Amino acid sequence: MSEEIFKKVVSHAKEYGFVFPSSEIYDGLGAVYDYGQNGVELKNNLRQYWWKAMVQMHENIVGIDAAIFMHPKTWKASGHIDGFSDPMIDNKDSKKRYRADQLLEDKITKYEKEGKTNKAEELQAALDKVTLDNDLAGFKSLIEQYEIACPISGTRNWTDVRQFNLMFSTEMGAMAEDADKIYLRPETAQGIFVNFLNVQKSGRMKIPFGIAQTGKAFRNEIIARQFIMRMREFEQMEMQFFVRPGTQKQWYEYWKETRIKWHKKLGLGDDNYRFHNHVKMAHYADDAVDIEFNYPFGFKELEGIHSRTDFDLKNHQELSGKKMQYFDAELDENGKAYGNYIPYVVETSVGLDRLFLSVLCASYKEEEVGEGDKKDTRVVLSLPAILAPYKVAIFPLTKKDGLPEIARKIIDELKFDYNCFYEEKDAIGKRYRRQDALGTPFCITVDHESLENQTVTIRYRDTMVQERIPISKIREILASEVNWSKLLA
Repeated sequence: MSEEIFKKVVSHAKEYGFVFPSSEIYDGLGAVYDYGQNGVELKNNLRQYWWKAMVQMHENIVGIDAAIFMHPKTWKASGHIDGFSDPMIDNKDSKKRYRADQLLEDKITKYEKEGKTNKAEELQAALDKVTLDNDLAGFKSLIEQYEIACPISGTRNWTDVRQFNLMFSTEMGAMAEDADKIYLRPETAQGIFVNFLNVQKSGRMKIPFGIAQTGKAFRNEIIARQFIMRMREFEQMEMQFFVRPGTQKQWYEYWKETRIKWHKKLGLGDDNYRFHNHVKMAHYADDAVDIEFNYPFGFKELEGIHSRTDFDLKNHQELSGKKMQYFDAELDENGKAYGNYIPYVVETSVGLDRLFLSVLCASYKEEEVGEGDKKDTRVVLSLPAILAPYKVAIFPLTKKDGLPEIARKIIDELKFDYNCFYEEKDAIGKRYRRQDALGTPFCITVDHESLENQTVTIRYRDTMVQERIPISKIREILASEVNWSKLLA
């Protein structure tokens, strides 16, 4: 995939109702997007795929929905107030602000595209070191050494690098002078940790067990770019898996393999995924890896798997004064009771918006169809059928002769189980093309023969094959092709 394809994907997303710039009539709001009528369906289906795989398919994982607003001490305990920041640098000529690490990452990507593997590896090693050391002067030194210029001004007139906190803050209270400062959550994980005991006790959960959650998070990204890849308001799908201390490594490896298999089942191409092991660990982790996806602009993080140790529960215990311990009545191999302990945690965290973008980019295809004078190019989204915004489109060939009535009757029979699309405008070929662009896997055409023998034409999106089937067989075909077992089995 190329960046030219990426531009087409972004344009396609708007034209076909997947993603719109937020507040567009007022010239938009930077790095904030709205999901349109088809985008929200695809997004909901992706969320459901994650939820089913994580909660429904695991007896020892349950879900919650924690509030966005949390007590300010939550973020003190988590380390976000003191340490949630990015290294920022300004160009004095353009007055534009950038993340220093992203400027260097872009240079690495450029080297890789130019085939300069040695230069890319050399810079990556240097970047890993300054990141690990949190060496602000080191970031600027690398920017100067590798002659990185501002994309806007083209100059290398840089300020020093400094840290910038990413949390949005607001006030809670009726009167400004009495209001308490609170934060929009920068991650969803803490809502799980503060509810650890509530879930464990009310659900009678036994270690090992997990708590899953999806929801919005907010980060004041100064450099938000690449469409919905990096936004200020985004959605996470996270699961915290609580384990006995000493077993976290085996569970970390388990979830690494489980999560990469989950992604590959989407059929976006196994070669589009890779693991990237962290050199610099987050303050809470003893091991961490990213699942990266090959977007049109290069490999970028899609999901993180982290061994979080007991950092979060221990800090919440210390700051709140409430014991966050689990009593384990089972015995170890020597017959000794485990007793009370603070569990260790293995986390899986995937960005729903980034997942949406990976699916959109990999599913977007331009294909030449037909021959001779009938040669044409069609745009198709080759989405897994269960994820498509509409599962089936129903077309009466004409607006008269009783054909719309038959089409409506078919929809009435299917709409309780499948999201259906009805259209009677334009030539049938144009209607097919629109559904290809939406990713609709099946189109049903009702024609005059349908009046005679109760048959219709079914068209398959990926092959464009058409066949005549009885109306009574439609549900059987959909049940066979549109079901979660194809992804979850």
